[in-house]
Amino acid sequence: MSELSIDAVAAAGAAWVWTPDDAEVFRDGTCTVLRLPEHYSFDLSVVSFTPAAPLPEAVDAVLALARTLGPRVLDWQVLIGDPVGLGEELAARGGRVKLDLEILAADLSRGAPELQPPTVEVELRWATDTATALDAVAAEAAGFGGALPPAGRAERVAARGARGVPAGGGGVLVAYVDGEPAGAGGVALVDGVARLTGGAVVPSRRGRGVYRALLAARLSYAAAHGARMALVKGNPATSGPILQQAGFAVHGREPVYAVPLD
Repeated sequence: MSELSIDAVAAAGAAWVWTPDDAEVFRDGTCTVLRLPEHYSFDLSVVSFTPAAPLPEAVDAVLALARTLGPRVLDWQVLIGDPVGLGEELAARGGRVKLDLEILAADLSRGAPELQPPTVEVELRWATDTATALDAVAAEAAGFGGALPPAGRAERVAARGARGVPAGGGGVLVAYVDGEPAGAGGVALVDGVARLTGGAVVPSRRGRGVYRALLAARLSYAAAHGARMALVKGNPATSGPILQQAGFAVHGREPVYAVPLD
C-alpha cells in the first residue's frame, strides 16, 4: 500500500505536463492548450492551468483562446491540485465528463512490488529500434481503439528509447505472446517519479496477465533506476483494479470534461 501523501502526489501530477512531439502548443501565461493531429482521439486539450484571475474569468479566458484554434470541443482534465470548483465551472459552460480517470501512485522507496506472473509466456522488449516501435504503436492502436499514427511516430519512439532506456530515463516496452505484439506501455523517469503511460493490451490477448507483465517490468526498471514513486492516470473500469492489486493507491478523481466551444 502506498504511503505517499496527497500533496506529494498532487505535486508530481501537476509537474507531469503531457506534450506529444507532434502537437501544436499554445500558451497564454495561465494555461497550456494542445492542438493535436487527427490520429489522436481528441483535437484540443488543456494540459496545464494556473489561474491568476478569479476562477470564472480564468476559465473564460482559456475558452476564448481555444475558440481561436479551430476545433469545436475542448478536452479539459481536472487535476486533484486544480482550484476547487473547476469542474463545476466547466459543467456550467456545457462541459460533460467524457472520461472518468483516477490518479494512482505507488511508493517505490523500498523497491518494486512482486506481481502475480502472467498465465501465458510473455516476452518483453524495449522499443529501441524501429521494428519494435512499430509493434508498440500498433499494439497501442489496437488496445485503445485509435487510428495508427504516421510512420514517423515509430521512428521517434525508437530514437527516444535508444537514448533513454540505457540511461535510466525510460522508454516504451512491448509485450509479445506467441511471437506477436500483445501490448505496450511506457515509462518516463523524471525527478524520482516514474510516469507510467499507455498500458494497452490487444483485445484478443486480454485476461492472461499481459498488462501485469508490462506493469511489473516497468516498475522494476523504475526502482532499479532510483524512482521513489510511480504515478499513473488510470481508468477505474479497466486498469484501475489491476493497479490497486499491485499496491497503487487512489489519490483522487481526475475527470476529463468535453467543453463545447460553440
